Amino acid sequence: MYFFLANLSWLDACYSSIILPKLLVSLLTGDRTITLHGCLAQCHLFGICAAVEIYLLAAMSYDRFVAICRPLLYNSIMNTKFCFQLIAGTWINSLIFNGILVGVMDPFPFCGSNVIDHYFCDFLPLEKLSCSNRNLLELIVFFMTIIFTIVPFLLTLISYICIIGNIIKIKSTIGRQKSFSTCSSHLIVICLYYGSLIFVYMLPDSPTLRPLNKIFSIFYTVMTPLVNPLIYSLRNKEVHKGLRQLYSKVIIWIQSQPKPSVGA
Repeated sequence: MYFFLANLSWLDACYSSIILPKLLVSLLTGDRTITLHGCLAQCHLFGICAAVEIYLLAAMSYDRFVAICRPLLYNSIMNTKFCFQLIAGTWINSLIFNGILVGVMDPFPFCGSNVIDHYFCDFLPLEKLSCSNRNLLELIVFFMTIIFTIVPFLLTLISYICIIGNIIKIKSTIGRQKSFSTCSSHLIVICLYYGSLIFVYMLPDSPTLRPLNKIFSIFYTVMTPLVNPLIYSLRNKEVHKGLRQLYSKVIIWIQSQPKPSVGA
């Protein structure tokens, strides 16, 4: 799990590096322009990170499934070699498929409006600016949706169905709480990530819902990378101890401040 968490932290840093710098520059300078190849590069890198994170969350779900449902076989199944193979396969497949998608989009002619109705170069707003035949592009997107969204979502769902079924069978209340605590943080992250994705990509594309689409896009591009370290670290005993010490110091400092005198 710590190996996967390290990869998740690196992935969150990549998310922030791809989108936030350009967004902050645009907000500070008022320059909201971006070159076509810069936009395609941002779309490509963002697509890679999104695909890797979805499969990484699925791998973490399987890791929790083995830890709870097959605890005696955990070390033999989730060995170092297998974990590296999972991560390497995810990155390689994401690079290849997103490279194909952007390679198909690159020669497309973009005519008419050159304004992207979004705060970063996402695929759907960029696709709307193209004025050529998009059948091949839509076919590639359809297969990528199955491979990088539906399949890992089903794997994650099956893992948690088995986990919940196993926890229900535990007779001890303490045992059920201990088993659930091992996957509670990951379950919160999954709900936040998939919940925002569903709102962004499943809602109808209408002028009234477009602002809501942008708001939920912020959740999985900015907010989720921000809160992931907090969600996982708050279960750490050393973090709890540090927070208690900080709270005690703040209380002592407040109490040591001289009280203002009130004149008659």
